[in-house]
Amino acid sequence: MLAAANESDASFTGKPMVMHVRRCAEEGIEIPFHVGEDRSRTWVLTRTASGLQLQHDHRHEDGSEAPVTLYGGHTQTPGTPTVQSFPADDYSKALFAEHDLPQSAANLWSLEIEPSVRFSYVLRRPSRHFQVDFSLATTVEPPPAPCGHETPDPR
Repeated sequence: MLAAANESDASFTGKPMVMHVRRCAEEGIEIPFHVGEDRSRTWVLTRTASGLQLQHDHRHEDGSEAPVTLYGGHTQTPGTPTVQSFPADDYSKALFAEHDLPQSAANLWSLEIEPSVRFSYVLRRPSRHFQVDFSLATTVEPPPAPCGHETPDPR
């Protein structure tokens, strides 16, 4: 469910949104985020020596990388068991500058979980608040593989 959005998020309005933990392994977690028929987005979480890293893997339908991909951030504080925040990292800031997206350099992403109830993806920056809430109480059919990951679900 779209819990908070701005005019720039109109393409999300009224479309079904599904997140699916496709891969959960020692080296990381992959969570495709489908919006309607759009299977281009996957959130990638990786444990690092100093915390957690969140990346946004964006792909075209043919599986090739989108020009703006693998952006995200790294935790700067330990967070809590239910909330982790990721300010934009240097790679992302440079990528946003290269693609004329200077406003995105101030991005702060958060992943929030209320066990067995809700998983939320949140993006905040000046003049923007985007939030999608997913019910963890409702089971849905796993969606098709995200773009670029056409192999069967690795679970």
